[in-house]
Amino acid sequence: MSKNIPRARLWSWAHAERTALARDLDGLEDKQWATTSLCGRWSVEEVVAHLSAAASVGPARWMASVLGARFNFDLHNDRRLSEYRGATPAETLARFRAILTSTTSTFGPVEAWLGEVLIHGQDVREPLGIEHEVDPEAATALAVFLAQRDFTVSSKTNIAGLRLEATDGPFATGAGPLARGTTMALVMAMAGRGAYCGQLDGAGAEALLARCTAATDS
Repeated sequence: MSKNIPRARLWSWAHAERTALARDLDGLEDKQWATTSLCGRWSVEEVVAHLSAAASVGPARWMASVLGARFNFDLHNDRRLSEYRGATPAETLARFRAILTSTTSTFGPVEAWLGEVLIHGQDVREPLGIEHEVDPEAATALAVFLAQRDFTVSSKTNIAGLRLEATDGPFATGAGPLARGTTMALVMAMAGRGAYCGQLDGAGAEALLARCTAATDS
């Protein structure tokens, strides 16, 4: 896949994934919104509020928020999450629906903000048992991006010294013990979601799980 994917195409994938997530969340019971996500300390509803915040806060507001939190990024994220969380899950979902086609973001390449919705989308779907197929081209683009750098997650570090190969697409990278699986399972494992390492085959999958577990425990 070309490394020069047009910004408009990347945003179109992000918009489609937000729309799909809103559709999947429609009709959830309140107790399902309280389910713990794969983000660990955030519930499903809190992750959705975080996605709304990420698509609403531009560079100037982001910098002001980070400075106000004295570069405590957990505090910064929690404050913005609280701002975009509604009084009820229905209101939280309504606020999310309002940003489905937003192109607002902070610093960094568009691939990072595509990753925001793809990864967090699975963070909420997996514990709820909701199945979803990500556009294979979008998943591959994100996998390539994550393999090349540590941006908002330590993805490049997580796969250092390993070989990753997708079973459903062209993505492959690295050299070393092999981890094979679907592109999205590899994406989620690179992003530190140990729950997805069980969907991978090979000695590299065991190494990835150990790294994800160590990061969670630290």
